[in-house]
Amino acid sequence: MMRALPRAGLMSAALLFVLDQLVKWIVTGPLGIDYIGAVREIAPIFDLRFVQNIGVSLGMLRAESEMGRWLLVVMTGAIATGVLIWMWREKNRADQIALGLVLGGAIGNIVDRVRFGYVVDFADLHFGEWRPFLVFNVADAAITIGVLILLVRALLMRDKPGKPVENQ
Repeated sequence: MMRALPRAGLMSAALLFVLDQLVKWIVTGPLGIDYIGAVREIAPIFDLRFVQNIGVSLGMLRAESEMGRWLLVVMTGAIATGVLIWMWREKNRADQIALGLVLGGAIGNIVDRVRFGYVVDFADLHFGEWRPFLVFNVADAAITIGVLILLVRALLMRDKPGKPVENQ
């Protein structure tokens, strides 16, 4: 029997991907924040700051060569494929949406790495000189939120035995 499409997850992935690419285009296009050192203060605690991220999370696995760049594309593509397979097998709609956030964010960052050789990061949250995060983008935020939702649901909201799972 063929499984139903995880519509909620696929839709959240598609919407997140489009939002990520649109915001990156606005920041680097119309706003002109497209070169190292370009900064625009939005609020006392938030700037738009252009960063070429050649690594992955927390600046790890920096791809400082063409081979490194393409290895990161392959690695993140494999992870995105695993997330898609998980989403396809997932029956719970909330988990599908969380996986969609992770998938859409991963694809957004993969597209950047393929097009530019780096991921466009621009969101700089800071409190004076203290920065609780590295500069990030919409895709990074969605991946983080998706993973947190999955963790919270796995740890705190287990389905009761015999209770039907929420379908789309």
